[in-house]
Amino acid sequence: MAFVEGPENFKAYEYSILVTDLEDDLLTIFYHYRDRAGCENNFDEMKNQWGGGGFTTKKMKSCQFMARMNALVYNGWNLFVRLAIPEKHHEAITSRPLLLSSVGRLTKHGRQKKLVITSTYGDITKLQSAYQRLVRFFNELKSNAPQLNSTECWVLILAKAMEKYKVKVSSGNPIGLPAPA
Repeated sequence: MAFVEGPENFKAYEYSILVTDLEDDLLTIFYHYRDRAGCENNFDEMKNQWGGGGFTTKKMKSCQFMARMNALVYNGWNLFVRLAIPEKHHEAITSRPLLLSSVGRLTKHGRQKKLVITSTYGDITKLQSAYQRLVRFFNELKSNAPQLNSTECWVLILAKAMEKYKVKVSSGNPIGLPAPA
């Protein structure tokens, strides 16, 4: 089987070459390439994990409608996960089992309500901290919501979801994300 395995002293090398006409320094080019790959990951996730690549038809309106619905659900889920676990982006393949594999039971006794969540997910501490963060935020939002209109509620939700990036969200003009460090 030597022809399959190869000799023991065989050395394999892998090279990557990036050719560009940008006059930036090497570190800046690296960040450009990294950011491009980060954007492509989102499209890959929408296509492969959210089913965006499986719907095809010859009718343009149907395709546009399904693409917009897919994007709406994708964005809503990412905001929810970012509220629950703000440290980093979690793809659907890991966040859905974490946050959707639970069964909840609401019990009422007197004027008290108790929600018991039973999860089949293995990392209970991560799940518990995510739920506690969500409960704290939505309790705070609920106490402020009567004084706010729907736009102001969304501003609070988006500001909380994006607080890792230290983006100030206002109801006026949108403010862009800071440039990569």
